[in-house]
Amino acid sequence: MTSRRPVRVLVPALALLVWLVLAAVTGPLAGKLSQVTTDDASAFLPSSAESTQVQALLPEFTDTEYFPAIVVAENTSGWTAADSAYLSDAVAPLQGAEDFAPRFSPPIVSDDGQAAQLIVPVATDGETADAVDKLQDALADPPSGVTVAMTGPAVQAADLSGAFAGIDGILLLVAGVLVLIILVVVYRSPILPIIVLLSAVFGLALACGCVYALADSGALELNGQSQGILFILVFGAATDYALLLVARYREHLTEEDDPRRALMTAWRATLPPIAASAGTVILGVLCLLFSDLNSNRSLGPIAAIGVAASFLVSITFLPAALALLGRTAFWPRRPTTGDTTEPHRLWKRVADMVAAAPRRTWAATLVILIIGAAFAPMFRSDGVATTDFFLGDAESVTGAELHDAHFDAGAGSPTWVIAPAADADQAAAIVRQVPGVASADVLTADGAPVVHGADGTRALAAVQATLADDPDSLTAQDTVVAIRDAVGEDVMVGGPTAIDLDTRVTARHDRNLVIPLVLIVVLAVLILLLRSLAAPLLLLGTTVLSFATTLGVGALLFNGPFDFPGADPVVPLFAFVFLVALGVDYNIFLMTRAREEAGRIGTRDGMLSALTSTGGVISAAGIVLAATFAALAVIPLLFLAQVAFLVAFGVLVDTLIVRSLLVPAVTLDVGRRIWFPSKLSKE
Repeated sequence: MTSRRPVRVLVPALALLVWLVLAAVTGPLAGKLSQVTTDDASAFLPSSAESTQVQALLPEFTDTEYFPAIVVAENTSGWTAADSAYLSDAVAPLQGAEDFAPRFSPPIVSDDGQAAQLIVPVATDGETADAVDKLQDALADPPSGVTVAMTGPAVQAADLSGAFAGIDGILLLVAGVLVLIILVVVYRSPILPIIVLLSAVFGLALACGCVYALADSGALELNGQSQGILFILVFGAATDYALLLVARYREHLTEEDDPRRALMTAWRATLPPIAASAGTVILGVLCLLFSDLNSNRSLGPIAAIGVAASFLVSITFLPAALALLGRTAFWPRRPTTGDTTEPHRLWKRVADMVAAAPRRTWAATLVILIIGAAFAPMFRSDGVATTDFFLGDAESVTGAELHDAHFDAGAGSPTWVIAPAADADQAAAIVRQVPGVASADVLTADGAPVVHGADGTRALAAVQATLADDPDSLTAQDTVVAIRDAVGEDVMVGGPTAIDLDTRVTARHDRNLVIPLVLIVVLAVLILLLRSLAAPLLLLGTTVLSFATTLGVGALLFNGPFDFPGADPVVPLFAFVFLVALGVDYNIFLMTRAREEAGRIGTRDGMLSALTSTGGVISAAGIVLAATFAALAVIPLLFLAQVAFLVAFGVLVDTLIVRSLLVPAVTLDVGRRIWFPSKLSKE
């Protein structure tokens, strides 16, 4: 035994050293992720999208190296020449400076004589947020009676950048604190929570390093929302896997004198369900690769990398740390051999309740879930205006409201119509007749139309249209649809509003395609894992029902107390992918343990034993995952707040209702037929 002791210490110590080196190399890259992110909506669309094709042709007609910041100033007493002079003088030092165009527009006075607008082109390849800050500083001291605000694509991009600025700071801090508090309550130990949290941090470092390398090389598109989901997913998954291993380890410490032998037994017992869980989530999120929207498609491998890193750290670093610490990890409540303390009293009572009336239990639970699911059709996910993206105050939204009060809303963010040169005048005339279009003119230079053989086969001209409605609104998108219908298939329509429209339409297509794929993949994994048809269908059906219930409750709250304007089509897609993949996890943990026990003591007693022994750890895992996803709500964006609520609430429904009551009750009622067509050695 003495000769083996150095080896038994050296191996886990070496594993810890490897992770320390990995974290030292990859950890700093987490802070660099923002350098390789893009939140340009046009970059997310497929090349086949009409607005993408127009965007590729625009450099032939106009300068696309800049996009506009629109300065709007109001004087309700009447706009004066002195007010115009103030605007021109305030921004004059920025003309030609870094991140700005050499020339700005002069102040353009509104028809009502109470406001003026000034177009400031900002470089698309510069630091947009810094440029907008400089512009804001230059306009910080307006004359008495003059109110100044900013809007336009450049300011909106700066607002998005500001919203995502908290991802690698406050988001990680909030998630870390929530996880730490929950772990301290669960373990009642100061040591284990630190080890588990350190495990999650090391997993995050590895994931961020891999994602940074891929994004920096251009292999995938990384945006702020994917970055936030990556952080949360790694924290939640790594903690869940740690909870499962530690709970089994503690259980075996009461049966085994040697802590390392107990750890190895626990590791071998939990490796299959943890691997199955990680594999299910990885395959589920990789279904996003079939998306047309680049931002959706890239989230698949990003999330898969995060889950894979969580899995690796949970089966290597965590066991190594536990091997070195032994029973000390649980201080001050070290488990001892022969400890007869009942750690599952609550879940023993739950199991007894389910066993006493399984049919009544699942019927009552089913009714509650169906009532919630009945409201799912009320969930509005047809898209929202770009100005509704933000929660709380945003400069671009304030500026848009001021701009709309005095000018044609689309001024500064034109819709572009690319037509054959010979038909350009006719196309412009048709566009002018479309309701919702304020003006439309063929782009000219020196009085002549600008014509290019831009697509290599025919001469093309551009029509610049100004919309009457806010270009970020759904009404403006409807106008773009009407323009496309009016001009026909030979003419292409693009611009910021068309990009938003095509993004919304593509997201709806992705939702309808990916959701069935996820169901098929998860069902196949469950069939292989449980070697059964009945149990996988039950698990998948209950998980889908809990998602419908979540969507119904979300509809009631979003339309009611939360007063949200709607949701992007991506919201239910992301919620479904994560809820089905992660929700099935808890059923995997339960059913693999139930199958293990059923082979020894029968299906009924095996399910009750599994529910009793896994109830605490799975509930804790669900609460941890719900809390980490809820942390996404600290980012002041509507999309992330909605995904945060739906996933957090749905995970709690899966954990505390579906896995605790519905699945065990149905299993007891169905009996051994739940494993059909396989047969266990003991029935």
